[in-house]
Amino acid sequence: MDRGVDWRRNKAGFLAVLAPPLGWLMLFFIVPMAVVWAYSFGTNEGIADIRISGTFANYARAIEPLYLGIMAKSLAFAALATLVCLIVGFPVALAISFAPANLKTWLLIGVMLPFWTNLLIRTYALIALMRDEGIINHALKFAFGWAGFEPLRMMNTNFAVLVGLVYVHLPFMVLPLYAALDRLDRSLLEASLDLGAGHIRTIFTIVIPLAAPGIASGLLLTFIPVLGSYLASDLLGGADSQMIANVIERQFKRANDWPFGAALAFMLMYLTFIGIALQSVTRRRRERE
Repeated sequence: MDRGVDWRRNKAGFLAVLAPPLGWLMLFFIVPMAVVWAYSFGTNEGIADIRISGTFANYARAIEPLYLGIMAKSLAFAALATLVCLIVGFPVALAISFAPANLKTWLLIGVMLPFWTNLLIRTYALIALMRDEGIINHALKFAFGWAGFEPLRMMNTNFAVLVGLVYVHLPFMVLPLYAALDRLDRSLLEASLDLGAGHIRTIFTIVIPLAAPGIASGLLLTFIPVLGSYLASDLLGGADSQMIANVIERQFKRANDWPFGAALAFMLMYLTFIGIALQSVTRRRRERE
C-alpha cells in the first residue's frame, strides 16, 4: 500500500502529527526572528523603547567600510577555519568509515564527546593550553630550556582564534563526511586498487568525487556556525581578531543599539541563505548531469 497516498487521504492525522512541531517552530523560532527582523527597521527612542519606523538607515550603516571590513575578515576567518576542518576531518572520517564495526561506535562517540561539555569550558581549556604560562609552553620549556627557550605567544592572536574555531566546529565536518564515506561502494575502491591505482590516487579519483555531497554538506554545516561564532574570538583573540558576531553582541549588550545589531545579524542571515541557495543549485545541476 502506498503510504504517501494514505497520508494525503488522512489529512486530519497528518495535521495532528505536524501541528506540535510546527507550533513549536512558530512560537520559539519564527516569531522571535520576525520581531528581531522588525527591529532592524526601527530606531531607538529610549533605553528600552524601539520604534519600528521602516527605516533602512541601520542597513545603510551596516554596509559602511568599517563594518564591511569586519564582515570580510569574518568571512575569511570562517573560510579558512572550514578549510582546515575539511583537511583535518576528511582523514578522520575516512578512518572511522573503514574501522572495524566494534570500534566504529566508540570512534563516533569520541568525535561527539566535546558536545557533552559546555563550550565555555572547552574554550577555557584552550586558554590553559596556549597562554604564556600554559601547558604547551611549559612542555616546550622543559624540552628546550637548555637552549634559552622563550614562551611562544599564542594567546590574543589570529592563530589562537583559528585553533579555537577548528577545535569547536570540527565535529560538524567529520559527521557528514563519515555519513557519506560510510555509504561508498567498496567494490569500486577494490577495482581501482586492482587496476593499479595507488591509495592516494584512489582517494582523489574515486573517494572524493563519490563523497562530494557529504563534503558540500560538511562545508555548509561548518561554515555557517563558524561565521556566527563570537566566543573564540572574544576569549582567544585580540583587538585585531574580532569577528562580526562580536560586533553584533556588543550592539545588543553594551551599546544597547538593538536596531543596528538586528540589521547586522540579518546581514549574516542573508549571507547564510545565499550559501544554502548556491549549494541547492549546485546539487541540482550535479543531479541533472
